[in-house]
Amino acid sequence: MRFMIDRRIITHFDFILIALLIPIITLSFYLISEIDPVLSQKQLIYIGVGIAAFIVFFLMPLREFKWLIPTIYWINIGLLISVDFFGVSRLGAQRWLEIPFIHFTLQPSEIFKPAFILMLAYLIHENPPPKNGYSLKEFLKISFYIILPFVLIAKEPDLGTALILLIIGYGILFFVGVNWKIWAGIAIIMALFLPLSYKYLLHDYQKKRIHDFLSEKPSYHVQQSIIAIGSGGLTGKEKDEATQTQLKFLPIASSDFIFAYFMERFGFFGAFFLISLYAMLILHLLSLNYKLSGDYFTQVVTTSIAFLLFVYMSVNIAMTIGFAPVVGVPLPLFSYGGSSFVNFMILFGILEHLLAFRFNFLYNSTRT
Repeated sequence: MRFMIDRRIITHFDFILIALLIPIITLSFYLISEIDPVLSQKQLIYIGVGIAAFIVFFLMPLREFKWLIPTIYWINIGLLISVDFFGVSRLGAQRWLEIPFIHFTLQPSEIFKPAFILMLAYLIHENPPPKNGYSLKEFLKISFYIILPFVLIAKEPDLGTALILLIIGYGILFFVGVNWKIWAGIAIIMALFLPLSYKYLLHDYQKKRIHDFLSEKPSYHVQQSIIAIGSGGLTGKEKDEATQTQLKFLPIASSDFIFAYFMERFGFFGAFFLISLYAMLILHLLSLNYKLSGDYFTQVVTTSIAFLLFVYMSVNIAMTIGFAPVVGVPLPLFSYGGSSFVNFMILFGILEHLLAFRFNFLYNSTRT
């Protein structure tokens, strides 16, 4: 198989991306092992599955099968719709589908993210923006593919995931270019719509999270998180001295509030190092756009992953320090769990494929 030995694969493969991912994943596994050895064994399985998914999607000839992307998108939309009829409820939310006989549950809103990003890339690749940006007609066409999953996921309810997709979708449109008059109109509509959405669309528990965030005294979870962060000081504590986590005061220390435990263990300097890793990863992804000029498909995928990392990271860290309402948004590639981690590894595998196999289209004029 020629593609396995072609030197141009090595030339275009992004080794910097891998070098930035390894320390984040390694630190995550180390922390989870400290919190709960049983969870660390499960996390090791998730890491193995994520690496396997990365390899599969790296070797998948995506460009040759771009025409399948709309079908994959609509299959995922079908799964989101089926949640309303056949979904399994947990903690008041109906977000999961149970696969018969094996009792395995699937969360369609999670597996939808790669399909969503690929659909955006496909739409923009097929209809690139003109010099002055998209007109209202093209904007509304792409908006349909953004708003439809937002409504379906928000209805589950899973407002956090729905808002992330909305931010990614319109962030990409802002990146590729839309006429400024459209953005002005959206700003006016949002200013009028937000008060009504709070009163009529939000569930009681969502309103409570906002009230807890705006109140003078933070919720119990956030209070314990802030204590853990403050107790870490500049350099952190030894494992046995990290009492907030070891004595179970800090809730969900291995997933939603893992950043608080990280600061309790490694302090301000450790947090600065971790955030710097994320910042370098995001900036590196955005910098790739300079060498991808004209390749809208890869540019959209690259920028979407950067936006996704930034939104997940900033929301998770902000909620642990009381600067944002508590929502179920994990710290990307760091919090315990399989679905988010595997999703990111799939996206990185797709990106590495698009970068490493670019030569098929750069050097071979017989391909399109």
